[in-house]
Amino acid sequence: MTPYRGRFAPTPSGPLHFGSLVAALASFLDARRAGGEWWLRIEDIDPPRCPAGAADAIQRQLEAFGLHWDGPVLWQHGRDDAYQAALARLVDRGLAYPCSCSRRQWRDHPVYPGWCRQGVREPGRPVAWRLRSDLGLRPVVWQDRLFGEQRFDPADLGDVVLKRKDGLWAYQLAVVVDDADQGISDVVRGFDLLDNTPWQRQLQYALGYPEPRYLHLPLILGEDGQKLSKQNLAPALPTEDAAVRPLLHGALAALDQAPPVELRQAPVAEQLAWAVDHWQVARLRAEPHRTHGADASLPD
Repeated sequence: MTPYRGRFAPTPSGPLHFGSLVAALASFLDARRAGGEWWLRIEDIDPPRCPAGAADAIQRQLEAFGLHWDGPVLWQHGRDDAYQAALARLVDRGLAYPCSCSRRQWRDHPVYPGWCRQGVREPGRPVAWRLRSDLGLRPVVWQDRLFGEQRFDPADLGDVVLKRKDGLWAYQLAVVVDDADQGISDVVRGFDLLDNTPWQRQLQYALGYPEPRYLHLPLILGEDGQKLSKQNLAPALPTEDAAVRPLLHGALAALDQAPPVELRQAPVAEQLAWAVDHWQVARLRAEPHRTHGADASLPD
């Protein structure tokens, strides 16, 4: 059996919030319960979205919650050669093509209609590189550890961008190459990324990479019913111990692990030791969790 290696891979577009904590905590506990490793990857392939100091703040927040990672931090900004080599292999196999189309041009279509599949429509214009979803693995089927069997035809989702017109790498290709190069065996992440998995499975299959196991987590919603996110101005996680302890307890509750009430003010190390010993994916409910007001440590 492949040794367990998990990872947490935040984009440093701002500090972590309660939803980020729940995702990081679940992946950490899943790895530690299995006796495996837990790695940190900083997904900074989009520099305009990554303000100075955000990545350092994320690492301080993780450390404040006792989520210490194994191995060196992987930074995506230094991985251009690896991504380019993967794209070249896809091009050689006829699975990636240049595309000059803008989103405005195909806005009346539910997904990109593949106009440049047989050649660039507007030669001389900047091009992105897209995946030929109609020629890859179809259908894509996998067993999610919480949501059960998933079945998609990626062609229904369209030809996803692998490299942008501005030369920056897109998430779909970068995450697949990095997971393979880091030997990631298990991916634990939010439900909002579940429908990205079909493209990623196509890329793994085309590039000859192993398929990790997937556990998608229920989303954490704010009081307004919207997903907690940086875009929705979710409050940043504290790093002061007095504030961290009850919030960690709240994250365990949001993961349906039913931590004892007396642990609410216990030291972080004590809470995590209990959580590793008692971690059960079977306890997770496949439905979103709503937080109450400003106190994100009190989920439904």
